[in-house]
Amino acid sequence: MSVEKKVRVRFAPSPTGGLHLGGVRTALFNYLFAKSQGGDFILRIEDTDQTRYVPGAEEYILSCLAWCGLAPDESPFHGGAYGPYRQSERKASYKAFAEQLIASGHAYYAFDTPEELEIQRQLSPNFKYGHENRNQLKNSLTLTPQEVDELLAAGTPYVIRIKMPIDETISFDDMIRGVVSFDTALVDDKVLLKADGMPTYHLAVVVDDYLMQVTHAFRGEEWLPSAPVHLLLWEYLGWKDHMPQWAHFPLILKPDGHGKLSKRDGDRLGFPVYAMNWTDPKTSVLTKGFKEMGFLPQAFVNMLALLGWNDGTDQEIFSLEELVKQFSIERISKAGARFDFEKAKWFNHEWIKKLTNQELLPAIKEVLASHGMVSDNDLYVEQVLDLVKDRLVFIPDFWEQASYFFTPPTTYDLEAIKKKWDDGKTAFFHQIIPQLEVFEPWHTEELEHFYKLAIQASGLKVGELMLPFRIMLVGGKFGPHVFDIAKLLGKAETITRMKKGLAAIVA
Repeated sequence: MSVEKKVRVRFAPSPTGGLHLGGVRTALFNYLFAKSQGGDFILRIEDTDQTRYVPGAEEYILSCLAWCGLAPDESPFHGGAYGPYRQSERKASYKAFAEQLIASGHAYYAFDTPEELEIQRQLSPNFKYGHENRNQLKNSLTLTPQEVDELLAAGTPYVIRIKMPIDETISFDDMIRGVVSFDTALVDDKVLLKADGMPTYHLAVVVDDYLMQVTHAFRGEEWLPSAPVHLLLWEYLGWKDHMPQWAHFPLILKPDGHGKLSKRDGDRLGFPVYAMNWTDPKTSVLTKGFKEMGFLPQAFVNMLALLGWNDGTDQEIFSLEELVKQFSIERISKAGARFDFEKAKWFNHEWIKKLTNQELLPAIKEVLASHGMVSDNDLYVEQVLDLVKDRLVFIPDFWEQASYFFTPPTTYDLEAIKKKWDDGKTAFFHQIIPQLEVFEPWHTEELEHFYKLAIQASGLKVGELMLPFRIMLVGGKFGPHVFDIAKLLGKAETITRMKKGLAAIVA
């Protein structure tokens, strides 16, 4: 009886810069599938292209995953039984497999210099190294074995290329797209091993997935054109029976639905496309992330999950635990998913409302600290948050919506009340302030009842005296219920602000 293999998936980014939300979604779908199947989620760093390696990018990737709650079971930082988890540290293992392919006739040495290949590109603008021209170029298919040996012995630079078959159709069953087929004649002879001895993505991904016993390989649909090369490598290396199941995720599209979402689109339209702030170490250019804009990780993950996936119901708000429980690869759409920043903001607003004040408190205190406000009174901060959280789209909005709870207004929107101000209103406030100084209990309902009775007794209209009261306390025409504000500010602070505000109005 066959034993079911444990599910093992990998997220394999390149450490070349900031992590695009499309990359985070790939990590998320891998994580959700693994955890829904009781499997392992692996982080592998694909750093075979050392010319594009950016210092700090690995740590940044791990920080992004940690912020999202997507902790790898194995990684360069966590270790594991299938390491090392950086391709650069596995360099020695790849060459033997590339030479195995040469020995079996499925790959060949190519000694063409960059200058010679550039001449070919000038002669043929659509030049591709493949079956149409490989027999006229400088490689082990056109040179004698003796010539090849001499070149190798002399240390002549070379690459190893796969020898793509001519006029074959190869297929695989994609878990999202069904059967996908390719004509091998349309695929060029990709480089497998570069002149510096490092593998290209094509060889490394196959070797690593095999050695790490990856059972499912999920990636973006932009990698579909590479699939025929990878299918053949699994076959040529004798590992076809161990090939993982594949799924290619739909693209995340621009807001207008035309083309893949890019960092340039975010810059142009005013929203982030990276998970977290990324500062390019070469240019010092800062690219803002969802985290620093004020997105909650729960909202970011929830939003990403629904870009191309749904559980078949009308539910839109999912915790990570709920996503794990509900996730199914078969529910991922083949079509591209249009990114809607307004919808992303909606998710964040909903999650701010959903989380308890205590859960939001650390992030709120960071906002206060950024404005020079340090409060040890957590209960007070939570009470303020309770009044304004329905108004928050982003976490930093807290300061705009609630700063007056921590610092008195320094300016007043006098234009809103000056035109209708008269001596009767001045007299009303001169009368009610001393009454409030001895009023008890200082509770919302009792304050409101007393204030409105006082207005009624004065013969003035309630509507004309509510806005001035609000402006005295907060400085403008905004904020929650004014008597909730007064209750939370306390008697002494409320009266101090009323006196100061009244002085500004009648000045």
